[in-house]
Amino acid sequence: MTASDTLGAIGESATLQRIFPRLPAAASALLGPGDDAAVVAAPDGRFVVTTDMMIHGPDFRLAWSSPHDLGWKAAASNLADVAAMGAVPTALVVAIAAPPDSPVSLLEGIADGLRDACAELAPGCGVVGGDLSASTTLSIAVTAFGDLSGRAPVLRSGARVGDIVAVCGVLGDAALALRLLFTEAVGADGEPSSVLAATLRSRTAAQLAPRPPIGAGQVAALAGATAMLDLSDGLAIDAARLARASSVRLDFDSAALGPDPLLALGGGEDHSLLASFPASVPLPVGFRRIGVVVDGAGISLDGEPYDAGGWDPYTGWNGGQG
Repeated sequence: MTASDTLGAIGESATLQRIFPRLPAAASALLGPGDDAAVVAAPDGRFVVTTDMMIHGPDFRLAWSSPHDLGWKAAASNLADVAAMGAVPTALVVAIAAPPDSPVSLLEGIADGLRDACAELAPGCGVVGGDLSASTTLSIAVTAFGDLSGRAPVLRSGARVGDIVAVCGVLGDAALALRLLFTEAVGADGEPSSVLAATLRSRTAAQLAPRPPIGAGQVAALAGATAMLDLSDGLAIDAARLARASSVRLDFDSAALGPDPLLALGGGEDHSLLASFPASVPLPVGFRRIGVVVDGAGISLDGEPYDAGGWDPYTGWNGGQG
């Protein structure tokens, strides 16, 4: 990299000219990037909207994640929130703050990750605008929009006693990958090592570039899901949120949670979809039963109360205990 190929050297306008061609176009965009704001079609007359941030340090390490990984994960985490409402992702707005001495290739790689994630996870969704700024810390903020296609949104508050609790996607894989990075991808000085991380790539992809089941959100809504959410902070803590919103208890079957139920309950960032369905409804393809909705509050494991744990951005890891 030369000094003339940094963000500070070429400036915002030239950087955008290099990024725009790499970004995915949105099928719903009536007016894309270039004006003060985009114009996006909303055929349903409503749209769902969500936003999420990724900050270097607490959310990712450049030594472990490639720029492509960062763009992919920024898209995937937001697309999953749209899917959890039973909506179809339509458009993203992306804001990035980066140090001026960052290579332009960093933003190009992020743009490529955004493009590839949309193409694979939510075809037709694209980037319709955003913002660039300077900061001492690399930060990525994405706002995602989705179309309900005439359906009511699937909320967290609709679970009812007797419903089946099911999940689509993995449980605990992202947390296991993060554990691996912190134990095997750090050098003798305790700092993250890109060289060591590269050797673990096949075992850490679930954390660095997750592949949530975005299409399953609409499938669940059409199948009659009564409640749903994205598992971003961990099954236990997210399920407790759904239980609280629905004024019920979610009782999990440990045998259905895989070889390590505690990891499945406490691990975060899988971005799988947790949903409840009436017992009379066949579970849609991709969903598997992991529990049942019962009277009470909070969550339980095999009938015994379980203290929810997971990620909290201010207090850090809250592992929970059975």
